[in-house]
Amino acid sequence: MQINVIKPGLATSVQDGGREGFYHLGIPPSGGLDQYSLRLANLLVGNAADAAVLEMTLLGPELQFAGEATVAVSGARMKPVLDGMEMPLDTAFAVRAGQVLRFGPASAGCRAYLAVAGGIAVPEALGSRSTYTLGALGGYQGRRLAANDVLPLGTAAYPSRAGTTVPADCLPVLEKSVTLRMVPGLYIHRLTPAAVARFFADEWTVGTEADRIGYRLKGGAPLAFEPRTPPFGAGSDPSNIVDACYPIGSVQVPGGLEPIILLRDAVSGGGYMTLGTVISVDLDIVGQLQPHHRVRFVPVTMEQALAARQHYQRRLARLAHLLTH
Repeated sequence: MQINVIKPGLATSVQDGGREGFYHLGIPPSGGLDQYSLRLANLLVGNAADAAVLEMTLLGPELQFAGEATVAVSGARMKPVLDGMEMPLDTAFAVRAGQVLRFGPASAGCRAYLAVAGGIAVPEALGSRSTYTLGALGGYQGRRLAANDVLPLGTAAYPSRAGTTVPADCLPVLEKSVTLRMVPGLYIHRLTPAAVARFFADEWTVGTEADRIGYRLKGGAPLAFEPRTPPFGAGSDPSNIVDACYPIGSVQVPGGLEPIILLRDAVSGGGYMTLGTVISVDLDIVGQLQPHHRVRFVPVTMEQALAARQHYQRRLARLAHLLTH
């Protein structure tokens, strides 16, 4: 079985749960930016929660199915249209051979996830099918989809699950104005206390420079740094340091002007100081922000971050229970 790509959409790529274990070599995890929605779509069609899907950004692709399949679309509100008929989001539905699936533009959120029973069966690279475009690794030939691509599909593990759906309280909340929890980091001391307070008080706006590598934020006040004698190798910019590792979710502010939240395709280290790290469970929220959406940050402790992660894991476990029993 296969899917023929008629139109690729704006930035459609194959993603799964991610490529863990290679960040120390400079290879980021990639994988779906909204991990919850990726798992929701997979569970609806009977796949493993972290199976390979299509991640679709703002404008979806146009796809023709060569055979019968069961599919589900979750995440951003990009209405699936099958041969001219609107189909439900967050509900598995059947596709017949030869039918064409299109998508409306995202009315809320930024990224939708199309899961197909059996998964997208591109070859694995370092244990994952996720696309890392900067390294031309994984996915479909290491890149975003293009017209006339042919996507292989795996074998469905279950009979058709068409009609399977989830309660509304299990769906992601897609907002235009969000608050992100951040654990303050090793280098926030480089800012003056007034600048730290202003950073958390300001409302920031997502810039158009927002992709899988990172989200640039605009609109807040420039950040003032404590005076220093630059260490050897750091450079003259007050935001420069002598290289450090960047956890996924790190917030750097080059020149103290525009924060950048580093995401799942970002480099593993560099020479800009980081203010802290957006907690892992809030990265799904970041992945659903469109340009011009609004962001505030709130500081949290490591203990609060771990508690939030436990709550997130319980939510995922409940979702899996609902859709597999």
